[in-house]
Amino acid sequence: MKILLLNLYYPPDTSATAKMAHTVAATISIHHRITVLCGRPSYDPTERRPWRPYQTENVDLVRIIRAGSTGFPRFNMKSRLMNYLSYVLLALPRALFLDCDVVLAMTDPPFQGIVGAFVAMLKRKPYVYNIRDLYPDMAVGGSIVTAGVPTRIWEKLNRWALGRAERVIVLGEDMRARIIAKGVEPSRIALIRDGAEIPPPEKSLPPPDPEVIHA
Repeated sequence: MKILLLNLYYPPDTSATAKMAHTVAATISIHHRITVLCGRPSYDPTERRPWRPYQTENVDLVRIIRAGSTGFPRFNMKSRLMNYLSYVLLALPRALFLDCDVVLAMTDPPFQGIVGAFVAMLKRKPYVYNIRDLYPDMAVGGSIVTAGVPTRIWEKLNRWALGRAERVIVLGEDMRARIIAKGVEPSRIALIRDGAEIPPPEKSLPPPDPEVIHA
């Protein structure tokens, strides 16, 4: 099976979703062919990449296509929004020409789930929505944005994306309950908790990862 994974962040980005996207891609690649369509590194990356419209690389069994999104530091919301929008503007048309059997989207940028549903609809492929953060709920609850007409539109579009998904992956029971409250049938929800790598007994433990601690 050929799977297309959509997420802005991917190593050398160091965000929690970049690390999880890498884990998901590496696991899927054992039995399936996977293509990751991500952006140019911008989230405290361990290395930078020169700008090109698209860059393709193969790491182990994973094919990685990087859209030439802006690489502004993440600390300024306007700069981060530029990263989001430039990624979507370049990734969306590229995704339409990538061969796949399933579209799998995560939640970076925060409206990626909507973009993923749109891509899957145009490609007429099954859609899997892997929710890492529940938007716009988290943005409103965390006072990142103010509730109003834009967030109501965002919520409506997100419910549309949820409705198109054949499977919705959630992290825990609370998130599952919220998704059910949005009208998703429980049978379409898969609860998959995050795990952690366990080193062999003879290997010393690495220092704590601050991104994991604060995720």
